[in-house]
Amino acid sequence: MKRDADPVDGVLLLNKPSGMTSNRALQIVRKLLNARKAGHTGSLDPAATGMLPLCFGEATKVCAYLLNADKSYRVTVQLGSATDTGDGDGQETATAPIPDMSTEQWNDIIQGFGGESTQIPPMYSALKIDGKRLYELARKGETVERKPRSIRIDKIELLEHAGTRLVFCVRCSKGTYIRVLVEDIAKKAGTVAHTARLHRESVGDFEGDRMLDMTVIEELAEEGLEPLRAKLLPADIVLTDMPQVSIESDDALRFCGGQAVQVPADGQEGLARVYEVGQQFLGVGELSGDGALSPRRVFLTQEKTP
Repeated sequence: MKRDADPVDGVLLLNKPSGMTSNRALQIVRKLLNARKAGHTGSLDPAATGMLPLCFGEATKVCAYLLNADKSYRVTVQLGSATDTGDGDGQETATAPIPDMSTEQWNDIIQGFGGESTQIPPMYSALKIDGKRLYELARKGETVERKPRSIRIDKIELLEHAGTRLVFCVRCSKGTYIRVLVEDIAKKAGTVAHTARLHRESVGDFEGDRMLDMTVIEELAEEGLEPLRAKLLPADIVLTDMPQVSIESDDALRFCGGQAVQVPADGQEGLARVYEVGQQFLGVGELSGDGALSPRRVFLTQEKTP
C-alpha cells in the first residue's frame, strides 16, 4: 500500500550531482523524505553540480527570496572549442587557436568582467519568450532575438591556467549565465571556449559546507525518515537579511488570518521576518513607516491556521 505523503517543512541544501536535472533531484529527495509539497530554487543545468536549495512544505514560500539571491560558482573552461549549448554536453560548432598568453594576461582579461554589465541569454536556456522556452526552440534549430539583461559580477578571480584550461571563481547576481560569461571571456581573448565544468558553491548566505551529497541523503534515508528530516533547516534561515519583528499572541492570530497589525513605529519600511513572542516564526510581513505590519507570506502552523 502506498504511504500518504507527510506535511514536511524545511530547507535542504543538496549538492546536485552531474547528469541529473534539478527537478529529478528534487523528486528523489522528496520521495526519500515522504514530503507532500516541494520546490527548488534556481535550476542548475543537468551537467552542473553544486548547491541546489530544496524547499519542502511551508518552506516553499521562501523559494522566491532565494531566487533573487547572489550566487557563486567555480568554473572550468575548455579553451579553443565552442559548442551549441555552451557546455560539454553540446555539439562542437567552432574551433580557434588559443592565444599564447601568461596567467597574468588571462587574469587581466577576466578581471575586466567585474561590475555591472549586460548579457544576452543563450538559446539553450529555460528563459521563456512568447510562452516558449528557448531551449525548446534551439532544439528545433530556431534562433530568436533576445534582449540584453543587466547583470552584476561582484567578484571574479582566476584560479588556474594550464594549456587549454582555465579555472576561475565568480560571485554574481541572479540571472547571470556562466556559459555566456565564458564565451565572452574567450571572445575578448580572441578565441572560443565552452564551460567544461560548473559547480555552484553558494546561494545567498548559504556556503558549500552546508550541502549534503545525494549519496549521504540516501544513506540517511536508509536509517529511516527521522535521521534525514533532522537535516532540514528552518524556513526562516533563508531570510536572515531581513529585520526581525516580534508580535504578541493576539496580533499573531490576526496576522496569520491575513490582517495587518500595529507595531511600534520606528520609521522602518520594507519586508521583515515576523515572529510571535517566544520565537515561533509566522512569516514575512511588510512594514510601513507608521508601524503597520501587513502579512505578505504567512507560514501556517496547526495552532495558527485560521
